[in-house]
Amino acid sequence: MPTPSTVSSRNPPLQVEALGDRALLAILGQGIDPGVNDRVHKLAALLRKVNLPGVLDLVPAYATLAVHYDPVAWSGGEGSPHEALTRELLRLWKGAGKASTPPPRQVEIPVCFGGAFGPDLAEVASLCALSEEEVIARHTAATYRIYMIGFSPGFAYLGGLDATIAAPRRATPRTRVPAGSVGIAGMQTGIYPVATPGGWQIIGQTPMRLFLPEREHPCLLGPGDRLRFVPVDAEAFRAYAEKGR
Repeated sequence: MPTPSTVSSRNPPLQVEALGDRALLAILGQGIDPGVNDRVHKLAALLRKVNLPGVLDLVPAYATLAVHYDPVAWSGGEGSPHEALTRELLRLWKGAGKASTPPPRQVEIPVCFGGAFGPDLAEVASLCALSEEEVIARHTAATYRIYMIGFSPGFAYLGGLDATIAAPRRATPRTRVPAGSVGIAGMQTGIYPVATPGGWQIIGQTPMRLFLPEREHPCLLGPGDRLRFVPVDAEAFRAYAEKGR
């Protein structure tokens, strides 16, 4: 999984590269940085607003935006479909100026920490020379930015972890991490939306179902959202889970 790196420039010119024959990659900077990620979401919001013909999907990442499109919709003009859509992207971005993006959605995620819900909480506390209560307090004090979704359906890459509770991955990954598990790995924290193998240090679990393919919008969390973890006890966890949310 990605790790933070230094950003050389927050405002370089937009670059566009071919990503196969049915997608373009818009490059808006380098590394993991809030300013660069803001540019990614600004371009995504602009493209959703103008609703270009043939654009099928937009996939934001840390510093890039993948634009999936139907080449037929951009054929017949000057140059290839790739060249035609690239020109339009560059034109739109040049005219974007100081256009604002919609305010980020704020999401609260209830988490029961420690015990059977967070089997690695004691280990993280020991590694960080803190009490378990201090780890929980520092983990829940932050407001996290969702930079992108990836790795598995609905998995949110979060930025904003307190450096004092950063902890290395487990020496031996688990073959199955339950859905809803909240983990720490290095300077990253995240939630396993579905049960998968994993090597993150599990400190808690949420009863919320973050990925349901039958929903109109299968992923509860989205790129650009802001997220806060809210501690709950085991009784509240089970009551919330019984509601089926």
